[in-house]
Amino acid sequence: MARTSAPIVTVTLNPAVDVSTAVDQVVAERKLRCDAPVPEPGGGGINVARVVGELGHEATALWTRGGTTGARLEALLDALGLDHRPLPIARETREHLIVYERSSRRQFRFGMPGPVLDEAELQACVAAVAALEPAPAFLVLSGSLPDAVPDDLYARLIRAAPAGCRVALDTSNAALAEGVAAGPYLVKPNRRELGELTGAPVEDDDDVRAAARRLIDAHGVAVVVTSLGAGGVVASSADGDWFAHAPPVKVRSAVGAGDSMVAALVVALARGDALDEAVRWGVATGTAAVLTEGTQLCRRADVERLYPKVVVRRA
Repeated sequence: MARTSAPIVTVTLNPAVDVSTAVDQVVAERKLRCDAPVPEPGGGGINVARVVGELGHEATALWTRGGTTGARLEALLDALGLDHRPLPIARETREHLIVYERSSRRQFRFGMPGPVLDEAELQACVAAVAALEPAPAFLVLSGSLPDAVPDDLYARLIRAAPAGCRVALDTSNAALAEGVAAGPYLVKPNRRELGELTGAPVEDDDDVRAAARRLIDAHGVAVVVTSLGAGGVVASSADGDWFAHAPPVKVRSAVGAGDSMVAALVVALARGDALDEAVRWGVATGTAAVLTEGTQLCRRADVERLYPKVVVRRA
């Protein structure tokens, strides 16, 4: 993949230190002997920035840092060599625990609540986005919002983005609905979320295309990439719809698969690829992410190996 001419900036308002381990069996009320824990930087935008870098492109991660966990996360990002800018907050950055049960090959994911941000901290996040210079090729807003943060925060960030910057939004619930109303360039809902956004059931591919068209027409969204789970994705724009299906692989961990897809999509679109080509890279990268264990993300060699195996056709 050729390098883009401008960097990609991500925003993570609810980052985490992801700690992964493994155990033979998860049993209630018993002391469990786990493997040595492996910490990794986590949170939607941070994951996207890491994958953008893995694909050979320039990325900068903006993220909220608080307390000793925030300091630990900063050290992990420094060790990776990722360009990042922490935004200080008063309360503690969160931590996640991911446990792989060897006996069942199941993964248990324990997400802790995020910190509360006050209004001054929220305004600092908006100001940091508004001050981006030069304007990035893409601004990626990804992941959940912290506790007690207004649902319209992503919408505020979309409106604050510098002129000429395309915004990709990947979140859920009310934050997604508020953000879509602000008119981002790209959104990545799943089938259920697409139905909630449009107020109509989405049961088949025809419903997906019709619902995506309503988002495009009503809110000026340029690209809607709808995840169908194991069924693939449908990518929709004013020029038409594309269906992409991943090759079958052995799933080791689903952590970061969606973030990896978003990273490849924005990299491809930033360099001028057509939507069908971008979604092929996106599906290949998301699939590559499930091949790694724990909280590891994709490997570029796996992405390039899987890319020609992704089936893309007009939907």
